[in-house]
Amino acid sequence: MKMPEKIDASLLAPCGMNCLLCTRFLRAKEPCRGCLFTDENKPEHCRKCFKKDCTAARGITYCVECEEYPCRRMKYMEKTYRTRYLMSLDENGRFALRYGPEAFMEREREKRACRKCGGVISIHERACSECGQKV
Repeated sequence: MKMPEKIDASLLAPCGMNCLLCTRFLRAKEPCRGCLFTDENKPEHCRKCFKKDCTAARGITYCVECEEYPCRRMKYMEKTYRTRYLMSLDENGRFALRYGPEAFMEREREKRACRKCGGVISIHERACSECGQKV
């Protein structure tokens, strides 16, 4: 998938993940619309996501808006994402909260586009979805 000119801000998940960078999103024939919408076309782990359900129950959009943030589960996820994928969900969420999800997605678009072909770099594979270039 080529990096779009503009990434829809609705692809910012409650936890701070940019769904566009997910390998499952990139490989889907019909990708989902992101965590903030219906469960249609979502992988099972996304349909059962505790963060999506928790934020909805609390009437907030993003985990960083919660009075109990960071909870035990988010601390675990933060550690996992920093270690495995070299990404901070906490930094993502705080940036989006401060500057807006649109500004976050614009920063992501610039940061996550393959310099070789303009494809989307998957955080799970650390490779371009178009040319396969490893990063």
